[in-house]
Formats: sequence, C-alpha cells, structure tokens
Amino acid sequence: MLLNQELYSLQIDPSWLTYYFDADPKIAYYLSLPLLLLGLFIACFVTWYLTKKIIVNAIHRLFLKTKTTWDDILIEKKIFDKLAYIIPAVLVIFLVPILLAKYAAVSGYVVTLAKILILFVIIRTINAMLSVLNEILSQSHIFKDKPISSYIQVLNILVYFVGGILVLSLLLGKSPFYFLGAMGAMTAVLLLIFKDTILGFVASIQMSVYDMVRVGDWIAMPKYDADGDVMSINLSTVKVQNWDKTITTIPTYAFINDSFKNWRGMSNSGGRRIKRAIYLKVSSFEFCDQKMLDRFKQYTLIRDYIIKKENEIDTINNALMQNQTNIVNTKSLTNIGVFRVYAENYILANPHINTEMTTMVRQLDPTSKGLPLEIYCFSYEKEWEKYEQIKSDIFDHLLTIISQFELEVFEEPTGKDFVHLLDTAKP
Repeated sequence: MLLNQELYSLQIDPSWLTYYFDADPKIAYYLSLPLLLLGLFIACFVTWYLTKKIIVNAIHRLFLKTKTTWDDILIEKKIFDKLAYIIPAVLVIFLVPILLAKYAAVSGYVVTLAKILILFVIIRTINAMLSVLNEILSQSHIFKDKPISSYIQVLNILVYFVGGILVLSLLLGKSPFYFLGAMGAMTAVLLLIFKDTILGFVASIQMSVYDMVRVGDWIAMPKYDADGDVMSINLSTVKVQNWDKTITTIPTYAFINDSFKNWRGMSNSGGRRIKRAIYLKVSSFEFCDQKMLDRFKQYTLIRDYIIKKENEIDTINNALMQNQTNIVNTKSLTNIGVFRVYAENYILANPHINTEMTTMVRQLDPTSKGLPLEIYCFSYEKEWEKYEQIKSDIFDHLLTIISQFELEVFEEPTGKDFVHLLDTAKP
C-alpha cells in the first residue's frame, strides 16, 4: 500500500508491475533462478568453510602430534585443503537436481561443472600425493640417489592426460574411449611434441638400471661445461652445481648419447689420485762422487738406501776386475736416481698418502722440455680443498729440495734470460 502511494505521488501507474508479476510467470521464472543459484553458492561456501575450519584443522592438529614425518609432508603439501573442495561439489550434485528441477538445462550445466571441479581437485590431489611420495622416497637411503623425480613426472603427465580426457568427456558428453581413438590417430604428432620427454624417460630408466649417475655424484661433462655435483635428476634435465657455484642444466638423454666422467669410483675408493710430473733438465744429470754420497747420507729418508747401494756397488765393481779409476767402467749412483728414491720415500712417509694403493715415482719418455719425473700416488683426503693442499705440500717440498741433488727444473726462457745472455755476450 505504501509502495502504491509513493508511485502515485510520482505519477507512475504501478499496475504494470502487478501485471507482470501476477500475470507473466516468466519474470518470476527468471528472477528466481539467480536467487536459487546465489543461495546454492552461499550454502557451498558455508559447507567449504566449515569443512576447512573444523575437519581439516582437526586432521592437521592430529597429524602434528604424531612422531612420524610423512604426515607433516601431507600438511605441507595441503592435501586435505584440496580435498575440502570436494564436499561442496558433492553437495551441488545432490541439491541442484532438486532445487533446479524447473531449470533442466541450467541444472545439467551446473552438475557438469561440479563434476569437473571434483575431477580437477582429484587430479591436483593425486599430483600432490605424488610429490609427497617423491619427497619421502628422496629422503630414504635406498632411493636417495635414484632418479625418482623422473618417474614421478611421468606419472604426473599420465594423470594430467587421463584427467584431460575425462574433462573432455564430461564437457562433450562422449565416451573417454572416443578420445583415446582420436589420440591414436595423432600418435605421430604426440611423439613429436613429447620427444624430449620420451627420450628423457628412457634415459632415466637406463641411468637407473646401469647405475650411471646418482644424485650427489661428482661428474665432468666438458661438452656442456659442467664439472661439479649432481643436484637433481628429473624427466627432462639433470642439474649440476659446478665448483664455481654456477648451475648447468643438461638434457637427461645427453648422458646416454654423450660421454662424461663420473668421479664416484674415486669417492668410493680408498683415495684420490695425485698424478703430476716434474720436468728435469737432462744436462743437470751426473754421477754421484763420494762427496755427494756423504752429503746424501745425512738425509734420513735415503741414508739406508745410500749405504746399501754403496756396499752393492763396491761388490759389483770389485767383481768386474777392471780399471776402476775410469767411471765408464764402473757402476755408480746418479743424482737423478737418488732423487727419485728420495721422492718415493718422502711420499711413502707422508701420513696423508694411502700406501696400500699404487704409489711410485717413475720416469716418462724424455721430451724437448727435459725428463718428466712423475709422482703417482693416492691421498686419503678426497675433498677438493684438502686434496689440493696435500698435493701442493708434496710438490712444494720436492721442487725446493731438488737443488740439493744438483738437479735443475726445466723452465722456458723469459725476457730476462735473453737480456742476461746479451749482456754476457758483450765484449
């Protein structure tokens, strides 16, 4: 009555409102639909909110009290938060056919969307569960160095593939097998699109079966400028953190097609190899006279060797029955030979060297730079920094003491050497 008086004061005839509301049911039909949808949305929101606040939070509190760690990962990945969306969707599926009985077309669309939402939530939940499985297995000692991520990614792709087909099936109202048949006709295209994925998957299997690469291995792959520890192995790439802290990403299938060096054998062995040569001038080699031998006897590492060799040489020279005043006709020690024994004894006495593994000082073929005297041994320490310190200490000592044996290390001539030569040649 009040509305009629107000409309009359505005000189608007309200009879047309009464006419459309009372006489035309279409207006009531179309106006009631948004009201029902709004009420349905509010009911779903309330249901979701209560589910999350009551049920999900109760599950979280229960899991946080347990001593196991895997249930904490479930909370971290928000598995139950995702599942909370399913209850409102199920509520829609049951209520919509009743509430929207007069709106068959709209009811069908809403139910379809609710089913798609449930399917989408299930897909995301399964993938989250796979992530949880990946994290749990990665922490296990058995699977820690295995390419679990590659297999998890394959399962993720499979889940998305099956979920996509089911979504299309719901939207278009056709059987999932219909789309599978269509996919069969597109095999060549699919192979082209997922070429790297397929190659990576096959490579991951081969790497796992033949135990070629593990997470944590030190590898060197010059083609990709990679030299460092393997951080992760997944379906498409292998991440390597180089020693300069840069990260190199290598295609997984490259480990099957290209060559690389894996230092795991060294890491698992009793030591890390030291192999380096000192180039000595051949012109500095000479026989040892008695004065040199007496000086060498003062060196603890070779004293017994010198005394033993002197006795052996005297016995041999006496047996030769020749003129012993000529050095050509007698057997004598050489400064290079004595230094080689000194270097070997010095390495054997080093507490950082694993003497149970191959340990020797050997001569290589002479070159234009002199005679290479190679140190070949293995250090107990495998860590890079400590290993380099041990190696440096060995060569610091040998290169410094080498002059005591009247030997010279080969060096390329520098500008200063040429200037000195010219000054010497001046009259």
